[in-house]
Amino acid sequence: MRPSLPRSRWYRIIPIAFITYSLAYLDRANFGFAAAGGMTEDLNITKGMSSLLGSLFFLGYFFFQIPGAHYAAHKSAKKLIFWSLILWGGLAAATGMVSNTGSLIAIRFLLGVVESAVMPAMVILLSQWFTKTERSRANTFLILGNPVTVLWMSVLSGYLISSFGWRGMFIIQGIPGVLWAFVWWKLISEKPSEAEWLTPAERQAVEDELQSEQQGIKPVKNYAQAFRSRPVVLLCMQYFLWSLGVYGFVMWLPSIIKSAPDMDIVTTGWLSSVPYLLAIAGMLGASYFSDKWLNRRAFIWPFLLIASLAFLGIYLGGADRFWFSFVLLVIAGGALYAPYGPFFAVITEILPRNVAGGAIGLINSMGALGSFVGAYLVGYLNGVTGNFDASYILMSVAVFLAALLTLVVVKKPEGIS
Repeated sequence: MRPSLPRSRWYRIIPIAFITYSLAYLDRANFGFAAAGGMTEDLNITKGMSSLLGSLFFLGYFFFQIPGAHYAAHKSAKKLIFWSLILWGGLAAATGMVSNTGSLIAIRFLLGVVESAVMPAMVILLSQWFTKTERSRANTFLILGNPVTVLWMSVLSGYLISSFGWRGMFIIQGIPGVLWAFVWWKLISEKPSEAEWLTPAERQAVEDELQSEQQGIKPVKNYAQAFRSRPVVLLCMQYFLWSLGVYGFVMWLPSIIKSAPDMDIVTTGWLSSVPYLLAIAGMLGASYFSDKWLNRRAFIWPFLLIASLAFLGIYLGGADRFWFSFVLLVIAGGALYAPYGPFFAVITEILPRNVAGGAIGLINSMGALGSFVGAYLVGYLNGVTGNFDASYILMSVAVFLAALLTLVVVKKPEGIS
């Protein structure tokens, strides 16, 4: 009989990972509030340039995923994230000091470069701590940093812009990342064998369980073979389309709400936070039952289909009916986020450890490219058409195709017909 795995991993690793990813997400998502809170007017930014600036982060994010993921998998995720925290906090604060669009372009791109490896590095680190029956929940507690951050950031950013302007918001929200880097370095352990807070027997139990899981995965020689494999190619396509919908939604939700009659920035902040309450509940539920039944597929595609139908409903029901549209936006936001835990569990369960890091980097980079396209196209379409109708159709179609690809690439668990 195998010894039980130590529960202390959950409260020693997960809270630190959660806060770290939360700070990363803060410094990428607050741009939408600055755009709605006066930055475009102060810097004389056109609608087309605003779309480019909102999406440039993801272009930098796209180019440096794989090198960062490889470094995290084969050297040190802990060290990579430490330096990333310092650099992205500094760049985020520097955004509040820009005086022209040229410097803003450079900072947004560099912010994406610095943050590019954080997500795959975190997934790799958690895969070294949590087993197959725990991984979806572990990933979900990490990625909860995304909607939880946007929830409180939406409220806080509205008040900060109202009190200190958009410049003060960037500076105040950038400083915590730099300070947290030293907390991260002190408290996190790269893998069980390095954790002094585990007993030797507990370290061995975790290592043995993780090693036994690798024996059931088909060997893959190198990255080239992994990247050409059908599952990785299809997951790249799926995540590109999904991310197009997610970041078209995230980046422009404040502007969509702010466009309602008599809407001020503080109220915009409160209303922008509501979809993320549903997202948190959906993520927790999907990850729990995905781990319990080891059925990743059933907790990915249905949520994406719901999000697609919600966007379509806004278009068909008339986007000028604000509260009707807002309810559907809440549903879409919750459904878009719910499948993240099961999705990232899939990657580490179909590929061996020697190539999983690079594959996560590749898939996440395609998600970043989808995010770039989504953030840019939604802003561009809004500017060209003068409304959000075309954007809703774009997001609906993209997320619908992502749901279909999930059915193709993610297999049903054995025993389910």
